[in-house]
Amino acid sequence: MQNHLSDEFIASLDKFSIRARLIVEGFIIGLHKSPYHGFSVEFSDHRQYNPGDPIGAIDWKVYGKTNRYYIKRYEEETNLKAYIVVDHSASMGYHSGGTSKLDYAKAFASALSYLMLSQQDAVGMLTFADAITSYIPPRSMRSYMNVLFKELYNLEPQQTTNTAAVLHSLADRIKKRGLIILISDLLDDPEAILQGLQHFRHQKHEVLVFHIQDAQEINFNFRQETEFVDAETGEKLVVNPWQIRQEYQKAYQDAATYLKTRCHEALIEYNPITTATPFEENLLHYLTKREKML
Repeated sequence: MQNHLSDEFIASLDKFSIRARLIVEGFIIGLHKSPYHGFSVEFSDHRQYNPGDPIGAIDWKVYGKTNRYYIKRYEEETNLKAYIVVDHSASMGYHSGGTSKLDYAKAFASALSYLMLSQQDAVGMLTFADAITSYIPPRSMRSYMNVLFKELYNLEPQQTTNTAAVLHSLADRIKKRGLIILISDLLDDPEAILQGLQHFRHQKHEVLVFHIQDAQEINFNFRQETEFVDAETGEKLVVNPWQIRQEYQKAYQDAATYLKTRCHEALIEYNPITTATPFEENLLHYLTKREKML
């Protein structure tokens, strides 16, 4: 996946990781806080002081030696586990002339992995179509990027979708609170997807959803009689697009609005993005938004 991460883009990501833990901060504030810090919690390492950190947590001995502010990190604070869940069902292979939804998702996931591992957060990955196709448990080693990137690089669109069943299966597997990041086109039963996402919320996980869409899926701006083929079932339908555009757009927008509204109600962060916008622009826009929220 290195080909998706240019040197310039990595530099911009590094700039974000130096400033704040934009993906996980705010979600995890309070999650690992304990009244026992400094007493019974095992010391792990140091991290650079960030604005907003308690002054009392600064290691003044390290400051005396380095003239820089560092905070002691305890084991309790270093075991955040993030799970990036990538949909590679057949519908994710669609593109209307540019980057496919799957290639976009792979690039997005690689950048998120890079950023979080650079911040020493443990990152794992699950890929799925109609069932879980691979599961890589979370690790916090920076060298783990190669493992995640290799899995993403080899990912191809396949089979049908069963998003809800996969989400329930993962929720049953994860016992400790963490961060779930779903990257999918969400072309499945919206109510069933919401039930799967709410399963994580019931178990106190934090959930981020990146809804990957192709512009044509939204606009349905086809100009001539077109044969549409369901990528997952093979079913074919020949129609004049302008005759069904209004009905199609209403159905599509109703499903998207339902997901957005219900995610908001369930305290799930829903982020719709399209492949027409370069993934680095979408990601950096999201990170900027997260920074303003903190």
